[in-house]
Amino acid sequence: MTLPEPFISCYPGHLFAGVDEVGRGPLAWDVVAAAVILDPERPIDGLNDSKKLSEKRREYLFDEIQVHAKSWCIARATVVEIDQINILQASLLAMRRAVEGLHIQPEHVLVDGNKLPKWKYAAEAVVKGDSRVAAISAASILAKVARDREMLELDKQYPGYGFADHKGYPTKVHMDAIEKLGITPIHRQSYAPVKARIEQIELF
Repeated sequence: MTLPEPFISCYPGHLFAGVDEVGRGPLAWDVVAAAVILDPERPIDGLNDSKKLSEKRREYLFDEIQVHAKSWCIARATVVEIDQINILQASLLAMRRAVEGLHIQPEHVLVDGNKLPKWKYAAEAVVKGDSRVAAISAASILAKVARDREMLELDKQYPGYGFADHKGYPTKVHMDAIEKLGITPIHRQSYAPVKARIEQIELF
């Protein structure tokens, strides 16, 4: 397996934040972002892209990051905001809120992906950053665990949709549930499968 190329930032210091988001693809619920400033004197072993870690490992690292990081913040953009401004802009908004929410403000920000939010910070976009920059890996873990936990609670609130398993992604189980049970207040009405179901209902 080829390892991702290490990222070398133009920023030479240590007071930088890593930022990532989770939840662009699901048909339901908020998009969640996190920002993390790691402490070089308190390293955390095992940081990696959250998608490459087991659920048990993510849960363990979630606590480790909150204990050992210099600063961290979890933020979001809501379903309403996603429908109003589109998922890309909502993702960037969530990331901006995460950085602005850090109790220690960074001198520089490294953002996963190829786009940067509109903000006051010096920043770099890092493609595959969640595998190349430890602080972004940490942010991806915080965001994913936080959102997954929320989906477990929403599964209790909206039984029958399978949110605890698919986390809102458009699986067959989810699509069948939408067809059978209709849409909920947490569904993104601007997304094509959800919009199609709304239009189908309006025809009758």
